[in-house]
Amino acid sequence: MNAPLREALAAAWPCTEDGSPATLVAALARNAAESGSRPAFRERDRGIWQERNWAETFTEVLALAAALETCGLRPGQALIIIGDNRRRLYSAMLAAMALRAFPSPVFPDVPPEELRSYARHGEPDIAVAEDQEQVDKLLELRERVGRPKAILYDDTRGLSRYRADGLEALDAAIVRGLTRIDADPSLAVSLVGRAQPGDIAVLLHSSGTTGVPKGVPLRHCNIIAAVSNAVATGFYQDYETHYAYLPMAWVGDFAFTIGAGTLLRFTTHVPERQETVLRDMREVASTIYFAAPRAWDNMLTRVQIGMADSTPFKRRLFEFFMPRAIGIEREKLAGKPTSVVDRIVTMFGEVLVFGPIKDFLGMTRLRRAYTGGEAMGEDTFLFFRGLGIDLRQFYGQTETAALTAVQADGFVTLHGVGRPMQGVNVRIDESGEILVHSGSVVDGYFDDPQASASALADGWLRTGDAGYVEPNGQLVVLGRVSEVVRTRAGERFIPNYIENRIKFSPYVRNVAVIGAGRDELTAIVCIELEAVGHWAEERGLSYASYADLSQKPEVAKLVAAILAHVNESLPGSLRVQRFVNLHKDFDADDGEVTRTRKLRRSVIEQRYRTLIEALYSGARSVVENARVTYESGQTGMISRTLSICEVT
Repeated sequence: MNAPLREALAAAWPCTEDGSPATLVAALARNAAESGSRPAFRERDRGIWQERNWAETFTEVLALAAALETCGLRPGQALIIIGDNRRRLYSAMLAAMALRAFPSPVFPDVPPEELRSYARHGEPDIAVAEDQEQVDKLLELRERVGRPKAILYDDTRGLSRYRADGLEALDAAIVRGLTRIDADPSLAVSLVGRAQPGDIAVLLHSSGTTGVPKGVPLRHCNIIAAVSNAVATGFYQDYETHYAYLPMAWVGDFAFTIGAGTLLRFTTHVPERQETVLRDMREVASTIYFAAPRAWDNMLTRVQIGMADSTPFKRRLFEFFMPRAIGIEREKLAGKPTSVVDRIVTMFGEVLVFGPIKDFLGMTRLRRAYTGGEAMGEDTFLFFRGLGIDLRQFYGQTETAALTAVQADGFVTLHGVGRPMQGVNVRIDESGEILVHSGSVVDGYFDDPQASASALADGWLRTGDAGYVEPNGQLVVLGRVSEVVRTRAGERFIPNYIENRIKFSPYVRNVAVIGAGRDELTAIVCIELEAVGHWAEERGLSYASYADLSQKPEVAKLVAAILAHVNESLPGSLRVQRFVNLHKDFDADDGEVTRTRKLRRSVIEQRYRTLIEALYSGARSVVENARVTYESGQTGMISRTLSICEVT
């Protein structure tokens, strides 16, 4: 980038009153001008990390914007983005913003028939896909609804013989865009200055637990306000090393990778494939890391399995230091001072146990570790904090750009989600619902005035979550307001609250608690295959499949013990009395959970109504025919006799 063009670009990008970028495109231009040689993205390809600095990323984004404009992408129009995390898909998202259009990312595992609901907003005539699999879905979508008319793709493998209209490799599009900019350098200046703070930066979608997902339009000003609030609270800082592995269609990835990543000049690492995430993570050694509670649970299970397969000496070291570290952390969270003995144990434990485990997990440089999306199990939370990882919970929704509250220094607890960030106001209404007011809150849902009116009033967002604020200002989230139900005797309870505590166990992946309008509570449990499989192997239990393992009497006793432990913390009338281990996991492709793993309760209660009736009839077993959806999109049935078990 030559000096005159750099000066012209600096004068073109929109700024706030304090001189900082007013849009994400402006932040990208600033990064190229001021930090052009700093790495922006590293992406692993065939085992080798490929690096792109901010200047190169900026050039690529402008080239893609110029190419997309010739394809017909207009201001106010959606651009479908579908695939796993890929550097050039992120570039395409920023390119759409430069044209005053907006990316609309879709979960990569969405089947063709479900893709239609994600493509109904913003007239998306153009799409950017990762590979052949996603191109096939988009071509099928075109046959059904007539669009997208143009499809750009990143991975060319398997696509050389495709002859459908409108197909183009991103490589070719970038070359075409660069040629256009070379012929007219003023186009680059124009592209930097078009986007405005009030423009939609991204169109995400709600989880869709109760129906078709709603479109959630986050504007540049919402993203900038959210990141600014987080920085003022100490949540982020400049120049973090970040790992982008979460689904691109989830607000968590957008807030970290595109939002904070661009505004705060992160170096973002992209794994080679989803199957290599854990391996690649060790090489990245992030300074900031965000994962849902289930991912932290999986890491804990991985450590436990590794220690079980280790040498006797290493196991004894682990069994000596780890329980003591967890006990020390529990006392610290309770406000008790750390003794000299505790400090000595921590010092030796760091050298012999904690440090090697953090190196194994790729967390040797980790300064900020976060979890959110649902409640985290006490054992998992204390384990990682006992390792010396400053793990904290935070809270937010898609409608608040993911960032509402976070646990600050001195306010880390096992039950709360932290205090509201600076610039965020939270209050609880008379029904117990959490309301949020901030510059990060959206101004409405996309093309849905009825939903907007019911969720927003005077800038306050009705989150749909029930909770309360403690005297010290910490927010405690109980569950969804819509899920507050009553037993036949009139006892109020939130199934999700109980389900989360059951899922604290590494042996339970999903669970649905039943009991609305009934005399007692029961549960449908889906085991965690890897953890229970390892547990079974240690005990010499052979099994042929998930279905086979789930029905082992020994596994039933294991789950019964988990439920009995949870029951100890519940009132007698709200304890789970009976359960059944399902012979399959709840699956998003089967419509039983959303893409973010939230239960679609009405679907489960309808689909498994025969099983549920058996739970309350006194039967000892039930024949259940469960529907499954295969990767090809075809459906089938799995029939199994399931045992109904008592919780004693």
